[in-house]
Amino acid sequence: MKKPFLILQLRANDLAAEGEYQAFLKYGGLSDSDVERVRMEKDSLPDVELQKYSGVIVGGGPWDVSDPIEKQSDAQIAGEKWLDKLIEQIVKLDVPYLGACYGFGALAKSHGGRVSKEQYFEDVKAATITLKEAVSNDPLLKDLPNTFEAFVGHKEACQQLPEGAVWLGSSEECPYHLFRIKQNIYATQFHPELDADGICERIDVYKNAGYFPPEDAEKLKEVSRAADISVPQEILRRFVERYGE
Repeated sequence: MKKPFLILQLRANDLAAEGEYQAFLKYGGLSDSDVERVRMEKDSLPDVELQKYSGVIVGGGPWDVSDPIEKQSDAQIAGEKWLDKLIEQIVKLDVPYLGACYGFGALAKSHGGRVSKEQYFEDVKAATITLKEAVSNDPLLKDLPNTFEAFVGHKEACQQLPEGAVWLGSSEECPYHLFRIKQNIYATQFHPELDADGICERIDVYKNAGYFPPEDAEKLKEVSRAADISVPQEILRRFVERYGE
């Protein structure tokens, strides 16, 4: 691969950050040499020349884009300011982008959508995602099953999509799970990189982070191991194959 993918992360917990990174590599069919990695919560935030990359992948984490600034850490304030400017250029140039969970909210808010905690949040679980009719004309998503299971868990949600966004998928509790801007910019509220081992690791890491009652952790892991999760990883693989140069 001549041009690497840029992977942006924001998980302060090293175990969770490394697990997410390795999952992006595994299910994207990528190696360390195929990517450049920035941990926004701890690394210096570089000047990014987007033309040097095949695309940008933004993961999830504990930041919520709808939190008032007085509740945000210094790292979040700096990271979101930097990411907002980067997303502005990504949208302007239609650079390939895949935003997962936090990356979904960051794109939605930055491009004029409305993200809040008022409704549509979901507990940690495998949710059924239903694709919209527009998927039939989408080069990345066409021919996928109309419904599939995906791991979710988020305290905030998109209440209104950005103007001009193509609505591509929903769940029973959260209408906005998948959308596209222009031709190459995608966002998933669900996690395209997570398998059963990955979600169980995150359940342990974030047991006391307010996503679920801590006493439910073992039951959540048991249920997660029984879920059939494969289509989300196929979306990640297709993104890398379509845009990798």
